[in-house]
Amino acid sequence: MSQDGEPALPCSSTLLERSRNRREVQQHCRRKAFGNKITRLSLLWVALAFATVCGSCIAAAAEAAAGATEERNNWAVLVDTSRYFYNYRHVANVLTFYHTIKRLGIPDSQIILMLAEDIPCNPRSGQPGRVFRENIRSDNLYGEDVEVDYRGDEVSIENFLRLLTGRHDPSTPRNKRLLTDSMSNILIYLTGHSGDEFIKFQDFEEMAPNDVADAFQQMYTQRRYHNIMWITDTCQAATLQNKFYTPNILAYGSSGKGENSYSHHVDADVGAALIDRWTYYAMDFFNLLTPSSELTVQQFKSHFKPRQLSANPELRSDLFPRSINETRMVEFFASSGRMRFQSDLIAMKPTPRRKKRGKNKNINMNMQGECSASASG
Repeated sequence: MSQDGEPALPCSSTLLERSRNRREVQQHCRRKAFGNKITRLSLLWVALAFATVCGSCIAAAAEAAAGATEERNNWAVLVDTSRYFYNYRHVANVLTFYHTIKRLGIPDSQIILMLAEDIPCNPRSGQPGRVFRENIRSDNLYGEDVEVDYRGDEVSIENFLRLLTGRHDPSTPRNKRLLTDSMSNILIYLTGHSGDEFIKFQDFEEMAPNDVADAFQQMYTQRRYHNIMWITDTCQAATLQNKFYTPNILAYGSSGKGENSYSHHVDADVGAALIDRWTYYAMDFFNLLTPSSELTVQQFKSHFKPRQLSANPELRSDLFPRSINETRMVEFFASSGRMRFQSDLIAMKPTPRRKKRGKNKNINMNMQGECSASASG
């Protein structure tokens, strides 16, 4: 009731206040909804940016991994362990491997060649300076382009194990060192005379497979290799790989336990067998290889026929992380280097020319004067 006794009416200010509150609530709701929308959009942009960055990181990592695979460096250690001229075939075996990997791009700087017998310079050889694997003698395996790193008495068990582990005398030259790293694939090939779990060096000392297995373990600890392919062409060759226990090793022997590795053919003029059977038939497979060949280790294994060899070659792959159906031969036998070309011009500042000083002129003129005076005198 009012002071005049009339019923009180709602005040206009009260109505205005209520409407104002209603509008504020509506505005607050709109702002809240708009803020939520902005927040959702912001989160969406952050998520997209994070996904882009992560995708770039993953792509970069994949590219780096692929690049690391492509940037591997391949090395080879080729060893003839036998001396004396009647072991002519063992030199031919090693030189067959040597020319194969050189043809596929591995340079001499990454090949360690060890020849216990210097057949080309042996006085019994009717073809001095030359080594052949065929009776027709059309292909000289020993020419001017062969670089022998260890020869004669230098081919010993001690030097071979020091080569693998990198434990050299400080005076050892660079060409006698295996300068590998964690991305190196190493092909190791030995040929000579051996028996059950031993191979002879120089016909008077024997190396056991335990020695090689421990050397490989040291190499693995020192990160001196990525993968190793161990190949032996000798009697009971498979017994030389039974003691290996280090990861990333493929091992192949030309004969099993109790089996011999035979020569292929004899040259009457030379007076000795020219090459062993396993290496002779392996040469047919090597001739199919190119630097980009897709031929696998499984195909290499299937290439040999026991009836031709009179032996059963054995491949050990339990230490290797990949299937031999997926492992290409050129991963060990060919160079993996890539040519790089600089597409942008390199700006080089011209070398400023030095000005001749007057003092030098005076010296030259004085020397000319002295020369002319001595000539006239």
